[in-house]
Amino acid sequence: MADAANVAELNEFLAGVEKRAFRMAQIAVKDTEEALDIVQDTMLTLVRKYAEKPAAEWRPLFYRILKNRITDSHRRNVVRRKVIAWFAPSSDDGEPLDPIENAPGRESDTPDVRMALDGARDALSTAIGRLPNRQREAFMLRVWEGLNVAQTSVAMRCSEGSVKTHYSRAVHSLRELLEDYRS
Repeated sequence: MADAANVAELNEFLAGVEKRAFRMAQIAVKDTEEALDIVQDTMLTLVRKYAEKPAAEWRPLFYRILKNRITDSHRRNVVRRKVIAWFAPSSDDGEPLDPIENAPGRESDTPDVRMALDGARDALSTAIGRLPNRQREAFMLRVWEGLNVAQTSVAMRCSEGSVKTHYSRAVHSLRELLEDYRS
């Protein structure tokens, strides 16, 4: 990186996407530690290889790298499950602690409201996790990250039409899966 202004701008960008990227990775891989590793590796790759690129290009590049790291993790886990199946037929069903879900809420929330919100949030996370990978990716990039169709297509390495199709299908699936939570 050339100058302190670029370093500061890159640090600000990374701080802005860190939590959402972590949550995206966590939903995709269903493992907190693995998600942290994926996000850290994504950030390091962006800094090492693309810091000199214009700041406007960082967001799609970041999410393309994140997508590739998540895909790599899925591939490793497929192989790992095949190997482990030979040695350990039963798996540990322990749920990892989710620091985002366990963060304290506003003090004005009543226990009833908090419980309803927790149930809706858990249902949304579960529903997003049930989406096919490409639909989940399109949904999260468009809704959570606020990327436009063009930026999402760069991040996903597909056409803008494919982004629109994946996003539309994701929204329809989520509406069906979350029908009980609609007002």
